[in-house]
Amino acid sequence: MGPKGGVGDAPVGSDTPRQKGKATPDTLKIGCIALVTKDGQPRRAEILSIRETKSGRQFYCNFDNFNKRLDEWVPVARIDFDQDVDWPSLEKEKPKDNKVKKASAAPKRAQPSKKAQKKVGKREQSVASEGQTPHPWTEFTENLAQAKAQGKAEDVEDKAVASLEIGGTPGVGPDEMELDEDETPAELAKKERTASFSREEEIEKLRTSGSMTQNPTEISRIRNISKVEFGKWVLFPWYFSPYPEVFSQEDRIFLCEFCLSYYGDLKSFSRHREKCTLQHPPGNEIYRDDFVSFFEIDGRRQRTWCRNLCLVSKMFLDHKTLYYDVDPFLFYVMTTRDDRGCHLIGYFSKEKESTDGYNVACILTLPQYQRKGYGRLLIQFSYELSKIEGKLGSPEKPLSDLGLLSYRQYWSENIVDLLLGYSERDEKCTIEGIASHLAMTTQDVEHTLQALKMQVYHKGEHKIVVPEKLRQQREKSKLKQKRLIDSERIQWKPPVFTASNRTWGW
Repeated sequence: MGPKGGVGDAPVGSDTPRQKGKATPDTLKIGCIALVTKDGQPRRAEILSIRETKSGRQFYCNFDNFNKRLDEWVPVARIDFDQDVDWPSLEKEKPKDNKVKKASAAPKRAQPSKKAQKKVGKREQSVASEGQTPHPWTEFTENLAQAKAQGKAEDVEDKAVASLEIGGTPGVGPDEMELDEDETPAELAKKERTASFSREEEIEKLRTSGSMTQNPTEISRIRNISKVEFGKWVLFPWYFSPYPEVFSQEDRIFLCEFCLSYYGDLKSFSRHREKCTLQHPPGNEIYRDDFVSFFEIDGRRQRTWCRNLCLVSKMFLDHKTLYYDVDPFLFYVMTTRDDRGCHLIGYFSKEKESTDGYNVACILTLPQYQRKGYGRLLIQFSYELSKIEGKLGSPEKPLSDLGLLSYRQYWSENIVDLLLGYSERDEKCTIEGIASHLAMTTQDVEHTLQALKMQVYHKGEHKIVVPEKLRQQREKSKLKQKRLIDSERIQWKPPVFTASNRTWGW
């Protein structure tokens, strides 16, 4: 049945009005906008994909004015076919001539070897269909060099001695505690992204980096896993994860909470659980207290487990994750213990040798443990390792939305605590001194000071001012803070790797 009736409202972001008309479960197609029941109320939703499952036909819906992680597969029963739907426009915009010429004039990328193409296989193809890859990495390094060159002039001011004052500026509210990420090299590079997608670029990206940064408006539009049974928890994924395509036909999948193997039916999973003897992550336990344990896992030695961990994390990370070749990375996994074993809470990954000085590549707390302080423990542990290494650390940019919120809070709390200590002792400090003491980069420290409006220029000198309201907020938050990492309990030395251990296993 084709579109009938009058002209309907245009979808968000479109200037072209749509035709309205009746639809049936058989004629409803991708691009249509229909009324779909969500939380007991009919809401406008765009159909992004259609699939056949064992329980019947399902439609993947993106709801107006809702975060993308709330997209979901809905059955036919939740779609109101009594109301008209907005049919997709038949005409597509043609690319402008100047864009076509520009694309044709762009230099070709180096072709990966046939061996590399074969190694990636079907899993790479399933991810590639979800969005566009970023620009070539040569552009990224050029932007990074330019940003560093521009930052040299600012370093002179960073070294200036700053005095501390209490209550020197108006109070800072929650809305003002935001960091400006727009000027980081990764963000500058993302603004200049113009290259179109190609399979060769996707393979090259897999070969040269363990994290996946793609067009945030296109990647992971279609969530392929509806429900996951993980130990005693039932999880509802937020985003696409490159599990084998056959699992997208299942109403739910089963994950072993210890070895992270995945199964599509209960019988196979039950047989696996009878045979699985693993009770903790397959690595060295480097930290234990009365509440949590941390394990260090080498991606080269435990490839299968680490790849399975990345598949799990990709369900809850939108635009960045390790998911295929894990050899150049170490994984630090946080667990909680009981009589059945060590249960996964979250993890962060770290390059064995990061040229940019990153101490975290990807970081995730599983949804059932979020908003309980575990994310802060993961962040603190990464900085404790940086202190042992004697390096300044920073997470790889861009961060996920929830990751950025966690880091903002961690940076602000630690910097405020340190500055209050300096103030009590009536000592002066520098931005570099703060960074060195907390193992943070000067850029992260300065961004935090600027976001909290603590950096001022007064009477010919730079001053760092701690507002009285911010100090009071910190005192209240200390009362709620329950858990911290005890650095004396960490049993760890910085590992040393050969060249073969730090590279891809291809």
